[in-house]
Amino acid sequence: MLTLIQTGKTKRHFPILLYGSDFWRKVLDFNVFHEWGMISDEDRDLYHHVDSVTEARDHLIQIITEKYLKHDD
Repeated sequence: MLTLIQTGKTKRHFPILLYGSDFWRKVLDFNVFHEWGMISDEDRDLYHHVDSVTEARDHLIQIITEKYLKHDD
C-alpha cells in the first residue's frame, strides 16, 4: 500500500500503522531509505509505528477527526 500511495496509483490515502515498533524498526529502516533517496520526507508521513491497540485506536481517531470531522465554519 505504501508503494501505491507513493506512486499515486490509489486515490485514497489512508493511514498505514506498523504494529510493533521494535520489530518494524529492525526490519525496515526508513531513515536509511530516506538517507539513500529511496523515500522522500513526505513518504515518511505515510506510516506510523504503534505498540498497542489503544495507541492504534487513538491515532486513527486523531486522523479521522482532523481529516473528516473538522469543518472550517
